[in-house]
Amino acid sequence: MVELPSFSVAGEVAFVTGASAGIGRRFAEVLAAAGAKVALAARREAMLAKLAAEIAARGGTALPVACDVTRQDSIKAAIAAAEERLGALSVLVNNAGVVVSKPLFEHTEEDWDYVVDTNLKGAWLMAREFAHHLVEQRRPGRIINISSVLASRTIGRVPAYCAAKAGLSHLTQVLAMELARYGILVNAIAPGYVETDFNRAFFQTDAGKALIGRIPLKRLGQAPDLDGALLFLASPASAYVTGAVLAVDGGHAVAAI
Repeated sequence: MVELPSFSVAGEVAFVTGASAGIGRRFAEVLAAAGAKVALAARREAMLAKLAAEIAARGGTALPVACDVTRQDSIKAAIAAAEERLGALSVLVNNAGVVVSKPLFEHTEEDWDYVVDTNLKGAWLMAREFAHHLVEQRRPGRIINISSVLASRTIGRVPAYCAAKAGLSHLTQVLAMELARYGILVNAIAPGYVETDFNRAFFQTDAGKALIGRIPLKRLGQAPDLDGALLFLASPASAYVTGAVLAVDGGHAVAAI
């Protein structure tokens, strides 16, 4: 009889950064619905508390945890608080991110630092601290970095974002190599253009519609399109997968520019 792989995350304890809104909020809701206990980490504590209450009302378990991924002391405190309340952490969804969109010559050094400090340095600090915690406890685990199709494709007005996501994809592979000896798997999801409140208006313009037309599947992604990749990388089904950057982009990464 064929033994099927397990995609279950029941019993896992996940730490999701950038969980107060957008894709991070969706990731937290999906993991909780699938049976994981979830630490909701972000700076906007009121939004986290509201989300935790909503998850609890649906029968899930979630804990709001204040966390600024650009500060190592904040990360350490958040990890300690999450483990004390929820139990042994096993999965990190490294999702926190920001974007500044403006023409190249209008980008300031402050804009660059704001984006790179959160999207790349913050992701590195978070992954390093989470992995170090697991190694100290002699436990395996999984780190799922949230990269982007813009790690490998180009677009105007977001130079710092593109550079940070390219760095994060490569960092994913370096971390996978170094942490494999400890039983810690490190992978990334690289979403394509996923419709959000932030970009919805743009994709209704002529320029936005033209961009959609270059996606082989001829549509924008929706948040639920990322659920399968998330559950795969968080579950035992991906036990022999590390260092992968999984594109979920409707084929955009392989389409001609």
